[in-house]
Amino acid sequence: LRVSLENSFETYDVCEVRPGPNLNMIIGANGTGKSSIVCAICLGLAGKPSFIGRADKVGLFVKQGCLKGVVEVELYKMPDNIIITREIQAVNNTSTWFIDRKSATLKAVEEQIAALNIQVDNLCQFLPQDKVGEFARLSKIELLEATEKSIGPPEMYQFHCELKNFREKERELENLCRDKTHSLEKMIQRTERYKQDIEKFHEHKRHLDLIEMLERKRPWVEYESVRQQHEEVKKSRDQAKEELKNLKEMQSPVTKKIQETEEYFQSLNMKIRHKADEIKDISQKCKQKQDALEMKDKQIEEINQALRMKKDEEMDRQRKIHHTHKMIKDWKKELNAMAVCENLQPQTDAINDELKKLQDKRANIHSGISDLTAGKMNEEREKKRITDRLEQLNNIMNMKEENLKARFGDTHSALMWLRKNKDKFKKEVCEPIMLEMRDHQKLRVNAVCTPAESCAKSLPSRPIEELHQYGFFSYLRELFDAPHLVMSYLCSQYHVHDVPVGTEKTRNMIERVIQETKLKQMYTAEEKYVIKVSAYTNLTLSINTSLREAQFLTSSVDIDERRRLENQQQDINNKLKSLDMHLSTLSERQKHLEHRDNELRQQKKELLERGNRRTQLQSKIDVKCDSLRQLEQDAIDLEKESQQADAKIKEINTQKAKLVTELTHLIKNCISLNILKVDLVLQSATEAAEKNRLESDYKEASIQLRAAEEKFNELDDRKQVLAEKCKELLKKARHACKMSLDQQLPMEFQTVCTQTNLHISLKFWMMYTLLTSPAFQSLPTTLEEIDAFLNEEKTRASCFTGLNVSVEEYNKQTQEIQQLKEYLEEKKNELNDYKQKISQVKERWLNPLKKLIGQINVKFSNFFSSMQCVGEVDLHVENEEEYDKYGIRIRVKFHSGTELHELNPYHQSGGEKSVSTMLYLMALQELNRCPFRVVDEINQGMDPVNERRVFEMVVKTVSKESTSQYFFITPKLLQNLTYSDKMTVLFVYNGPFMLESNKWDLKSFCRRRRRLGRMDEQ
Repeated sequence: LRVSLENSFETYDVCEVRPGPNLNMIIGANGTGKSSIVCAICLGLAGKPSFIGRADKVGLFVKQGCLKGVVEVELYKMPDNIIITREIQAVNNTSTWFIDRKSATLKAVEEQIAALNIQVDNLCQFLPQDKVGEFARLSKIELLEATEKSIGPPEMYQFHCELKNFREKERELENLCRDKTHSLEKMIQRTERYKQDIEKFHEHKRHLDLIEMLERKRPWVEYESVRQQHEEVKKSRDQAKEELKNLKEMQSPVTKKIQETEEYFQSLNMKIRHKADEIKDISQKCKQKQDALEMKDKQIEEINQALRMKKDEEMDRQRKIHHTHKMIKDWKKELNAMAVCENLQPQTDAINDELKKLQDKRANIHSGISDLTAGKMNEEREKKRITDRLEQLNNIMNMKEENLKARFGDTHSALMWLRKNKDKFKKEVCEPIMLEMRDHQKLRVNAVCTPAESCAKSLPSRPIEELHQYGFFSYLRELFDAPHLVMSYLCSQYHVHDVPVGTEKTRNMIERVIQETKLKQMYTAEEKYVIKVSAYTNLTLSINTSLREAQFLTSSVDIDERRRLENQQQDINNKLKSLDMHLSTLSERQKHLEHRDNELRQQKKELLERGNRRTQLQSKIDVKCDSLRQLEQDAIDLEKESQQADAKIKEINTQKAKLVTELTHLIKNCISLNILKVDLVLQSATEAAEKNRLESDYKEASIQLRAAEEKFNELDDRKQVLAEKCKELLKKARHACKMSLDQQLPMEFQTVCTQTNLHISLKFWMMYTLLTSPAFQSLPTTLEEIDAFLNEEKTRASCFTGLNVSVEEYNKQTQEIQQLKEYLEEKKNELNDYKQKISQVKERWLNPLKKLIGQINVKFSNFFSSMQCVGEVDLHVENEEEYDKYGIRIRVKFHSGTELHELNPYHQSGGEKSVSTMLYLMALQELNRCPFRVVDEINQGMDPVNERRVFEMVVKTVSKESTSQYFFITPKLLQNLTYSDKMTVLFVYNGPFMLESNKWDLKSFCRRRRRLGRMDEQ
């Protein structure tokens, strides 16, 4: 009923279309917006941009400069119409949906459209201008599916899909049954080979049964053997216990006698210790007296030593006096021989004056060296700073060269050759622009070329200040640096001096900028705009493209700065060389002055020594005379010293005599005590011998007792071990015969078998029957015989190797065969079910399909016959069972001298394909089941005759009763065409002088036309 657009499809601000119920002829010149109506119908009915074939993002359908576009489609439906609204956001390519102006989801919209059988993705129903060629490229299979969806009953396409799925499943089941049947036959053949191994297995089983009986009897025989050992050990243990008791009774008197002897022996030892302590005290006193005597002897020796030292000291004094007399005599002789000292002061003053001059010169040279060194350090620091900065700049250049080498290897090779051969060119040859340009603002400017003429200083067409109101802040040339030749070419070729660069403000008011500034090219931060004026309509067309990420001008190098730094570096190197020369000269002069200074100081030292020698000799003589007088005054009286020493020695000898008397008395007491101690020691030795004899006897008895205890313990442990072993073997024997713990042993494994010792339980009776069976009793009764027999049977059983694997494999394969038979039977039943389903669905699908294609063929053939051409439509089948290969084949013949050829993208011309497509759609129109069809500019490329015929067929077919709504879009019409009253003609006007849609009034235009006509008649 109605299609409404707002800010959509780059054409309309506001537009509303109210089509008629039958044929709608939409006419307008190219570029006026006819196809925009088709796009609005597609997108408004939940179609994707790919269905139209013009853009891949829905946001691109919003009018340029607008943030949002709205499409509203009103559809006829009983009892109330449906209004579907789609708001498209240009920024993020999203859509908001409304049904009857209430918010809804895309899924809800699609469900409403599907309920009305609208298929904007079906080329048989909706054929945009850019999809006409795609319709001709549809395969037979795709054409069949599109036709089924378009005019077939709803269940027809569903039956087709079911048939394809059923056939695919049937094919899988047939292959599966064939493979499983083949596998079953192979498994049965493999099973036949295992029969001989099964017979060997049964023989092997008989040997194993005998081995099992032997292994059951062996524990009982082993148990009886161990039980008998237990009884023997128990008897021996009782005997050892009696012997141990007797030995303990005999040992008691000996123990008492040893204890009495030990007590008397301890009393003697106590007396011996007392005597030893008394002897020790007297010995200590004797030692003190001896130490006192030794001290007196030492005092006498010290007195004699002091007297000897006095004598040695006097002799040494006499020698020193003699030596001093001799030295004084020699020095006086030398002093008398020495002449009167000459006057050396003039020579000393001259040397001092020269030394002072040398010191002044050295100070000046040292100051000069310090100044030069400081200057050199400053220059070296500046040189390091410049070198570091140059390295940074060179690293940026290296990065740009590596980028050039990676992206354009041949260009990099040419650059290397150019640098080596620059001297061969008459004029300057610049390197690649990406190495020469330096981008300050980091804008995405892309240009690569060689300059032709000097235009670097060209002025822009207007000052940048006039463009500030639109957000422009600079021309492109001012945003980067480049050599003069490069800049000249860029200005000449790309007019970078006249291309302004704007901000986000410019982008927001771009329509106004384009209309008012008349600029041909401009940039913003993200986009490039190119404005052109149509040569036919004088309309202004703008093209905006997103700027790519910068690739080559991401790093910039200031060439002027690098050249300046290199010059500074050369100047500093020259200064450093000059400073090194001055430092070398001053160092040589400094060394010469130091050598002269050393010579003068040596001369001065020699003069001073010559002037001071006489004074020194006189001073030494005076000192020695004083020393001689002191030595003569210090004389020692040796006779007096000797008398004093004799008196001291006499007094000490008196003290020694008293000490000797006391020492003699102490020695006598010590001897008496030692005699008493020896008597006690002899008594102690006698008692010790008696004690040792008793202990030896006790030890021998203890050894016998310990041996008896060890024997008893050993037998007792042995008895315990055998008892535990009996229990373990009994448990093992019961387990081997599968007897419970409450069952008693059969008597033949104890002493005599009596019926009264047996339990009456059925389970025990069965076990007793086994143990007393002839087969069990016929087996050997000793361990040696059982082991020999058991080894023999095991050897025989071991000859049957590998049978378990064969038996397991036989049982496994038998089970697998049974399972496979059941599985195969199940799949065959499933296959039969699918065959039956296919037969039923095929009958319900194929017959209506053939009937439908026959009707299409009749309509299609009639249309072609009216054009004196031939056309056929048939169902193409390669294999009746391959339902996914069924297709509709269209064959046409436009010339009488040719054969029918299948319609394809290569054989027919563009006009012939358009005619065939249009007539096929008309044939579908007569069998219509869809609400409407859209065909956009399909008459392009048709010759006038065919175009007229096709148009008349469209008018005639669509004007019939009960046909669906039809949209026919065309930019042109032939003259004198046949029209129908049921047609609705929609003219699309556009241009700078058009009225706004809300001011358009056709009746008013007609009244004005009549009024003007009457005025012309008057």
